Amino acid sequence: MQQHRAIKQKHPDAILLFRVGDFYETFAEDAVIASRILGITLTKRNNGAAASSELAGFPHHALETYLHKLVKAGHRVAICDQLEDPKQAKGLVKRGVTELVTPGIATNDKLLDNGSNNFLASVHFDGNLTGMALLDISTGEFFIAEGTQEYIDKLLQTLKPAEVIFQRSHQKHFKEVFGSAFYTYSLESWVFDHQYALDSLLKHFQTHSLKGFGVEGLPLGIIAAGAVLHYLRDTEHPNLQHITTLQRIDVKDHLWVDKFTIRNLELLGNGQANDHTLLSILDNTISPIGARLLKRWLTLPLNNEKKINQRLDLVEFFIKETDLRNEITRHISQCGDIERLAGKIPAKRINPRELIHIAKGLRHIEQLKRLCENADNAYLATLAGALDPCPDIADRIEREIVENPPAAVNKGGFIRQGVSAELDELQSIASGGKQYLVSLQQKEIEQTGISSLKIGFNNVFGYYLEVTHAHKDKVPERWIRKQTLTNAERYITPELKEYEEKITGAEEKILSIEMALYDQLLQALQEYIHPMQVNANALATLDCLACFAGNALQYQYKRPEIHLGGELLLKESRHPVIERNLPPSEAYIANDILLDPETCQIIILTGPNMSGKSAILRQTALITLMAHMGSFVPAAYAKIPLTDKIFTRVGANDNLSGGESTFMVEMNETASIINNISARSLILLDEIGRGTSTYDGISIAW
Repeated sequence: MQQHRAIKQKHPDAILLFRVGDFYETFAEDAVIASRILGITLTKRNNGAAASSELAGFPHHALETYLHKLVKAGHRVAICDQLEDPKQAKGLVKRGVTELVTPGIATNDKLLDNGSNNFLASVHFDGNLTGMALLDISTGEFFIAEGTQEYIDKLLQTLKPAEVIFQRSHQKHFKEVFGSAFYTYSLESWVFDHQYALDSLLKHFQTHSLKGFGVEGLPLGIIAAGAVLHYLRDTEHPNLQHITTLQRIDVKDHLWVDKFTIRNLELLGNGQANDHTLLSILDNTISPIGARLLKRWLTLPLNNEKKINQRLDLVEFFIKETDLRNEITRHISQCGDIERLAGKIPAKRINPRELIHIAKGLRHIEQLKRLCENADNAYLATLAGALDPCPDIADRIEREIVENPPAAVNKGGFIRQGVSAELDELQSIASGGKQYLVSLQQKEIEQTGISSLKIGFNNVFGYYLEVTHAHKDKVPERWIRKQTLTNAERYITPELKEYEEKITGAEEKILSIEMALYDQLLQALQEYIHPMQVNANALATLDCLACFAGNALQYQYKRPEIHLGGELLLKESRHPVIERNLPPSEAYIANDILLDPETCQIIILTGPNMSGKSAILRQTALITLMAHMGSFVPAAYAKIPLTDKIFTRVGANDNLSGGESTFMVEMNETASIINNISARSLILLDEIGRGTSTYDGISIAW
């Protein structure tokens, strides 16, 4: 208990899972919380003290099952393991925290959603500007951004990090600016120091400066990124070799969609199964990496004409080359989640079955590279050029690991024959054992004349000879009696004991040799993490663009024409989401729209309820957004100006808990639009001023 108290003092804010023998135990307050969340029995124990202490535990092999329930409930969990073998330990077994799991640092498959990133965000406030870093430890993606509080708020709301860390002294400020919807954790102020952050990043990336990442002009972002690395060290995550690069998210590179617009246009939804959202309509990707990238493209569309056309060209190419597209998607679907598998290598959490997946994936990447290299599309050739099938490591995995290995390393039996002579010899001893036992049994039957003699095995005293009571008197002197059953007796012989030692020794040795070979293989894999991440990025891009091509063919989308003028012209445009949720017999009534600074800068739309005013407003924004993602759009013809921002003011949402009426919310959203618009912005106002009287409403709209 003293040991438990000492460890608990280091991590007072986490639930401590304390390994005792074959169980993980929780004590006192932790036990009360754990029993409530996990539904396990709460008991009491007198730990050498007069007062009793609460206790709740579960078997160590059920850790996977229970851990994710605690983390999902929003708790930090410190896993405290035995650091030495209890057989060799003198006195008390050494224990220590081997990992701290929090909602933002989850590597366990049960905690992760395949289609979404699990981001840990760090926010650093400094006057009007705010720095931010986002890390997904499961994939190694590391982003950095800097901007106004509104911009950072928008990134937080759209990328929805699982956990946000910030300076302890800014707790109140954080809640005021970003609300209380996030799981947060605060750190000491000294962590947020520019020099400390810079040193941490340079040491991690092993570079002399951050110029190569293009982030040296973002001092606040760098501080936030340094805090992320500090937090990972703090929570016992030393193996970060898969975090190989730092990418900046720049305001100027993306079409700006504020958080109200993301909500009003129903882009992402809130994770319910039957959400009618743009994401659910567009996402027909076939790999988890593709699904994650598409979600990011949707919240951060491009605003660079050249890059948008590059994507559109490839979508058009895929529409023409259907066979090539089907072949590409077939290979991508076979590659699996190569990004998250690569993320498991540094911490050595990857199992033999997953290694075989990696090797198979690399073989498919090889075929994919050959397929695309000679394609008649520059972007496709560039993406294919980025693919690296890493043949050396794929060969090595296939050479060393059996074809259908077990899922867990401690089961053994996953190294192929021929890799180690010593291992093969021990395996023949272990597997040749059955033959030996049969011959031994035959020999004893002939010597004693007991025809029903059997050889058996149990965990208490190993191999034994079993004789029924009918033949008891034929048993020779040299046999040693071990156990009496109702209808038989069990004996052992020196020969049997000697053989048993040989066999159990071989099994232990086999496992230790297999583990050593496996460790060497994982060590060699470390060098291939970066190429595998580059592969994942190229595969995800191909997956998204092939998905856009499939959507265009299936739902009659057309290629938008992006231009630098101011004219927005849509012929027969449709709302992508409503169109897909109509009853089968109904056709969507398409609409034409023309907006042009010269002739028709503003459209005022009136009409009865349920006549589709809001639908046409939203579809204009959705079509503009889809075009900037690089997707084809639901219209017969679309000419769309390069847009820098989309603003919407739709629906009456009051925020009564925050002390704001419908009217107040409307005024805030409208003020935000007026303060941020430019000449290239698209603005949609649905019933402005309806939260007040008619005259006031009209004056405000005016």
